[in-house]
Amino acid sequence: MANRASLTPSLQAPTVTSTSTPSTTSLLTPALLSLSSPPQAQVDIHALEYLLIEASRTLADSARVAQARRDKAEAEMRGAGWLPTQGGKEETGGARALSKLKEPLRDEVERARRARAEEEEEVAVRLRLENIGLHVGGNLAEKLCRDRTRFADPLDSVKFLCKEIWPAIWDKQVDNLRTNHRGVYVLQDAAFRPLVRLSSPFGSAEAAKRAKLHLAFPCGVIRGALARLGLHGTVTAEVTTLPQCTFQIKIPKNT
Repeated sequence: MANRASLTPSLQAPTVTSTSTPSTTSLLTPALLSLSSPPQAQVDIHALEYLLIEASRTLADSARVAQARRDKAEAEMRGAGWLPTQGGKEETGGARALSKLKEPLRDEVERARRARAEEEEEVAVRLRLENIGLHVGGNLAEKLCRDRTRFADPLDSVKFLCKEIWPAIWDKQVDNLRTNHRGVYVLQDAAFRPLVRLSSPFGSAEAAKRAKLHLAFPCGVIRGALARLGLHGTVTAEVTTLPQCTFQIKIPKNT
């Protein structure tokens, strides 16, 4: 007796052998896909904050070493007679006069000299941090606006800075943007991330003073991003109460 299952017609669709050419999608290897759409690298949001803290200290040490190297080279050149001695007698006389001062006055003069040296060192560090921010802001602006049309109004460029570049770096948008429509723009951030963990054992006034050094990098980011968008201006930062921060952008009308 024949098997009943073999006599039952199959309900499956017959297999069709395709003789057409293979699809072009089979030519896209994983290596080509990774080149066309590279995977996004994820970085911890707190890494930038810790990096800027360490970068400030490192650049301060580097500026101090560079200044000492320049002073040493200048002293050697003066000793060899390659450079004129500037105020040698005056410096000697000043040292003698300083030694004749009373101890309270001498300490005050020494404190003034140290404060001036610290200020010059801070200016050098701030300049280096701002230059780093220039490169970061310019490259980031170019990457984020590559698929956009050119901004016709400077206000649109500043809005792009507040809504796109700010979250890309500090994970939040600017809290408030004001302008007088004459080239002055004020950006307010009520909780600026680089200043959230900033404090000082000497009080809030000293912490606000130290915050100026940590704002050099953001000022550079703003300048670099706007410069890549065709706007060249000045950027200043002001801190009244931590972690609040205000950035003022001044763009000439001819840019």
